Order: sequence, then C-alpha cells, then structure tokens
Amino acid sequence: MSAGRAGEGGRGFDLGALLAERGGERYELHARHLNHQLPRMLHTIGFDKVYERAEGAHFWDAEGNDYLDMLAGFGVMGLGRHHPVVKQALHDVLDAQLADLTRFDCQPLPGLLAEKLLAHSPHLDRVFFGNSGTEAVETALKFARYATGRPRVLYCDHAFHGLTTGSLSVNGESGFREGFAPLLPDTRIALGDLAALERELKKGDVAAFVVEPIQGKGVLAAPPGFLLAAQELLHRRGALLIADEVQTGLGRTGDFYAYQHEAGVEPDLVCVAKALSGGYVPVGATLGKDWIFKKVYSSMDRVLVHSASFGSNAQAMAAGLAVLSVMEDEGVMVNARATGDLLRGRLAALVDEYELLHEVRGRGLMIGIEFGRPSSLGLRSRWSMLQAARKGLFAQMVVVPLLQKHRILTQVSGDHLEVIKLIPPLIVDEADVDRFVGAFRAVMDEAHGGSLMWDFGRTLVRQAVANR
Repeated sequence: MSAGRAGEGGRGFDLGALLAERGGERYELHARHLNHQLPRMLHTIGFDKVYERAEGAHFWDAEGNDYLDMLAGFGVMGLGRHHPVVKQALHDVLDAQLADLTRFDCQPLPGLLAEKLLAHSPHLDRVFFGNSGTEAVETALKFARYATGRPRVLYCDHAFHGLTTGSLSVNGESGFREGFAPLLPDTRIALGDLAALERELKKGDVAAFVVEPIQGKGVLAAPPGFLLAAQELLHRRGALLIADEVQTGLGRTGDFYAYQHEAGVEPDLVCVAKALSGGYVPVGATLGKDWIFKKVYSSMDRVLVHSASFGSNAQAMAAGLAVLSVMEDEGVMVNARATGDLLRGRLAALVDEYELLHEVRGRGLMIGIEFGRPSSLGLRSRWSMLQAARKGLFAQMVVVPLLQKHRILTQVSGDHLEVIKLIPPLIVDEADVDRFVGAFRAVMDEAHGGSLMWDFGRTLVRQAVANR
C-alpha cells in the first residue's frame, strides 16, 4: 500500500494532490471559513506572502527567495523548522504503533519526558502534560487554588498567560479581556512592585502570584531581586509562586528557564510549552512540587479530577524527548547566550546613531527593540502624527519593510507598543545576525531620511483612523 492511501481498493487520501489543487486558495479559504480579519490584516500590511517550504531558521517562497525567521512561530520553533532528529522521532513513534491513549494504562514516554524535564528543575517533583501553554497555565491556576484553598490570583500589568477563561483572568492587556467578563477573582500589580504584592497578600485570600520572568509583551524583565523577594513574601503568607516559562523556557534566555538567572528562585509551579513541541505536535507541561500534586490527586476517586483527552499522547512525548536530546547534544543554550549577546550588543550600539531608537534590551535570544520620541523637529512632527493616530504604528512601519525589502519576519511586541520583539530559532548564527543588523540599519536610515517609509506610514494612519 502506498503512503497516504487508505487501502488497496480505494482512492484514499492524497495530501500532496489536495495541496497542489487547492493550496492557491489559502487566503480565500481562511477569509471564508476561519478568522476573516486575519487575511484582511495581512493584505493591508503586505504580509500576504505564500511560503512554500522551510528549514531551520529560514523559509522560501514560490520564487525561491530566502526569508530569515526572527519570530520562530511566536517561540514554538526553538530548534528551527523540521529538525531532523525531531522529525525522525515522530516517524519512529508512528511506526511503533503504540497502544496510545487507552487511558487505563501507564505508557513509558510521559514518565521519561517528565523525568528529563524535572532534571532541569530539581526542586520540583511532578508533571502534568496538556496540549498548550494556556492549558499549562490553567493547570497551575487550578492546582494553586485547590492546594491553598484560596480563590484569588495576582498577576502583572502587560502580562500574557493565554486566552482561555482562567488564563485570560490573569492577562494584563485590557484589549484581550474586554467583553469576556466575568472572569476569575484577580488583582493586577506592576511588575517589580513588592509593596503592592505584600499589600494584597495581607488580605489572606491569595492563592498564587503568576509571573513571566521576562514579559513577552514589551520584553520587560523582572527587576533584579524581585522574583526572590516575591517568593519569600508569598511563602510567608502561604501563597504560591507560578513561573510562566511558556515563551522563556527551554533555553530561550540562555538558561533552561529564565527564572534560573536569579539565584535562589524556586517556583512552586512552572509552566512550559511552545518549544517543547519541536514545532510539530502541540504540548504543554505544568511542573510542580510533590505536595501540590498529592493534594489535588488526594484519592483514587480524584484520579481524573484534572486531565486532558490528548494529554501525554505519544507523538507529543516523542517530540519533547527529541527536543531535549537535541538541546543537550547540540549546545543550543550556549548558542542562545552567545548569539543573543552578539545580536543585542550590535543593536545596542546603534542607539546613539538613530534618535528614533530608544533602547535595546532582553536576554539570550529574546530581545526587545524600543522606539521613542525623537529630538529633531522634523522627525518629531512625523512621530507625533503617528502617535495621534495609534501608538505602535512606528514599530509596525519598521516591521513591514524588514519583510518587504529584506525578507526578514519580525513582530510588534504588543498592541500599542513601540517595541519589536526578536525571538528567532535558537540555532541562528553570526551570518543571520549580520543579515538582520544590516537590514535594520537600512530601515533606520530610511526612517530618519523621510523616504517612502513615511508614505507607507500615512497609509497605516488612514487605516487606523478608518477602523476606529
């Protein structure tokens, strides 16, 4: 029987033929059957590309043009696209024809992956596997509330922890929350505000504080010493520390977890996902202390009190094991530190050259480039025009020519933020750094010279005003 055929007697399913026949309809299909605003947005900003194939940190269009990926699927592609070791592991697990997801046995792969993950957080003891980062956060919130017997969770301004109802309750961006109330009882504090944290903890109803060691929105790191001090306050009041490492975990910042940059920090619960998938099979994991898990799963009657139909599936577990193996064998974290330092340093050196460039920050291969109000009169008037229409337009103006003229994919780091976030695959090299810095310098020259880039900016202003 040939690959992709359902049986010898039938026509079966031919994925290649389907894509060859209908692949050209991709934007029309999406507009008709999925989120109709996505293709509209992509058309507006010129991001409606047709990518044909991908490998590592690059992908190619139908004409064979090479694009550099500085987005990594929002951090999913930690090892780049189609890493051969992960790809082979998935072939192997499919060929093994395991008796997967019977729900009344204990397969080896989940235990083996949990063991490997926990080796990187020796103060933690157990793992729950779900299917995404938001599920990992949901699990942590449920476990914290049950283990402490308290309802309220604290979170930070600008936090992003997912978009399901529980994780949305600890989302620091109002645009995501509007229209979805009522949510869980919650309280928002500023990242780094220990006084506010202590004030809320004194009320005695706080189950946990959930925090990203480096926030994805804006690439803002917790101030030095904040996580350790927060941990001490929480434990003194009987509350838990939840570290959301969905984007920062698995080597992104140069250590396995971002919280490990601060000595003594040992979260009670840690959430991971994204890069653990290898870019193939969705997976999320919540790591926690033994006493928390034993309180949630306190009897045989409660054995399924928190579960997921596709959690711990063999394909996801195999992908996770392969990812961790590659990270160890290929020095991925070392590369993230070294290449990240190189990229951040070269970009930071441009701050004094370009008055629109305000700051370059981050850690490892999670870098934020922030733009700010220029000093010269001519640039200041243009900046004010953009800000009056919609904050964040200038950053979008930089992102667009990076793709259109230089074939580099990046993203604005949040709504109404003048920040570009770089989260490339952790395998990028010096040649990729050279390419990005050269392209970024060219775009900055355009911005300061008042060329066609500002014409495109006026187009975006009109779009923003029209959509108000």
